[in-house]
Amino acid sequence: MCDPDCGWSDERKIQLSALTGLAQWIEHRSVTEGSQFCMLEVQGGWDADGKGPSVWDTFTHQGGERVFKNQTGDVACGSYTLWEEDLKCIKQLGLTHYRFSLSWSRLLPDGTTVFLFQMSRIDYYNKMIDDLLANRITPIVTLYHFDLPQALEDQGGWLSDTIIESFDEYARFCFKMFGDRVKQWITINEPNLFALLAYDLGAFPPGVPHLGTGGYQAAHNLIKAHARAWHSYDSLFRKEQKGMVSLALFCGWVEPADPNSVSDQEAAKRALAFHLDFFAKPIFIDGDYPEVVKSQIASMSKRQGYPSSRLPEFTEEEKRMIKGTADFFAVQYYSSRLVRYRENDKGERGVLQDVEMDIFPDPAWIHVDWVYVVPWGIRKLLKYIKDTYNNPVIYITENGFPQGDLTSLDDTQRWEYFRQTFQELFKDILLDKAMVVGRVVLLLFRNVNWFSHYGKNFFILNVHFTLPGCPMQPAAAIFTVKSVIQKNGKEDS
Repeated sequence: MCDPDCGWSDERKIQLSALTGLAQWIEHRSVTEGSQFCMLEVQGGWDADGKGPSVWDTFTHQGGERVFKNQTGDVACGSYTLWEEDLKCIKQLGLTHYRFSLSWSRLLPDGTTVFLFQMSRIDYYNKMIDDLLANRITPIVTLYHFDLPQALEDQGGWLSDTIIESFDEYARFCFKMFGDRVKQWITINEPNLFALLAYDLGAFPPGVPHLGTGGYQAAHNLIKAHARAWHSYDSLFRKEQKGMVSLALFCGWVEPADPNSVSDQEAAKRALAFHLDFFAKPIFIDGDYPEVVKSQIASMSKRQGYPSSRLPEFTEEEKRMIKGTADFFAVQYYSSRLVRYRENDKGERGVLQDVEMDIFPDPAWIHVDWVYVVPWGIRKLLKYIKDTYNNPVIYITENGFPQGDLTSLDDTQRWEYFRQTFQELFKDILLDKAMVVGRVVLLLFRNVNWFSHYGKNFFILNVHFTLPGCPMQPAAAIFTVKSVIQKNGKEDS
């Protein structure tokens, strides 16, 4: 699948050495660490060694228009059986950190520890972690990345509050099995995006929309599940394991479409409150939702004839339990949008309708698929987090730009995105004094992407799924960002 040099010429190695430069961040303050991440959502082996089905296995096997070309993640990049080959490429790139997700239904096929698990499934992750550490690569491990065990979805999934105890049990199992070596944990990946797509719009499995209600109920349980897991780590494992736990929030920046319009300005503030602050404020500030979110949903619910707000309420005990349950702020940024006020005069249900906005890109922005090149957006977002959440330590746990033409290895446009984004990131660190200590730069392998599956991706190693052995081919990194890093993001004069 990949020889020790990944088939790269000397010139190619020089080009890719730029990636190693991303690890050489300027130590302008003591909190700043050298960090370069890659993610692994590429396991395959969907039923290997008794793995239970996840909701995504069920969803993709049903086929239909919701799944790109009826593709599945049954094999993906095959990392479950080809980890040794993957490790060679990871070492060749000189990575310092590697982020990957555990599969809940692989470790616990029915979602609970009652099921008799097989050590082979534990050993797979043990070997990954041990190999990474042996090569001085820090593992960053995500407990939940959208793939709920189907057995738990059959019991109500994230719409049922029984999921909170199930998730806490799973988290404690993982902390016990791997926490002696894993020191950075992400409990839930992008819960704000997941709750909307899975349980409000029905675009993600289980695929049943609950407009205006399901997303809020799922989010309510996701927040409580995260908090329970954080407390379990804090009380049972932190003293001995000395790790950190947070959750990763997806967020792009938003600007009013008309900067002179008060209505557009307020709509942009609501958009950020519903998208980012909905999760961040309870966890980082006071255990409760933003006031503008509560008042907006309550007002809209009343107009729609509901006897009470469609947004569930936290009890005072739950607020105390949720407050302060993050050791760092993990955010995932790709792009930005414009927001225009649009009154929901027809009383339509849905999260976007509750915000009362239209959200769209500037047509002048360069883009591939849904990612528009808006470098200044990341600086504004990070400054907002710094100012709103008491200057937390920030990890950018995802960031990247998709490959537009999968038949070409010329990724000039993508590296221009990275170059400009780095410049804004350094402005945020050096001028705004945000405590950004690490950034996920890109995906290592061409993986199964949620909506487009193998159609569009963020890889730097293209896996040819249709050829025997799924051989890899590196994308061309013709723009070097190493000089940008060394010059604190400044252009050559």
